[in-house]
Amino acid sequence: MKQVNLNNPIEIRTVGFSALEEALGPVGTTLFIKQQFDPLGRGDYTKEKYDSDDISIEEAGDLMRAFNK
Repeated sequence: MKQVNLNNPIEIRTVGFSALEEALGPVGTTLFIKQQFDPLGRGDYTKEKYDSDDISIEEAGDLMRAFNK
């Protein structure tokens, strides 16, 4: 396990996003982040998952970079 300086918010964010991307992939990471800002219990996740267009790795990267600003 990588040592993380818990007093450094930038390092925590960087390691956290890396862990999310490794576990969920770029699309899953983007969906996870989106869900953090959506009210819980609203909508139909399964329907939205299959109705949504897939985004490219570049688009997912752009979203993550925008979120990090």
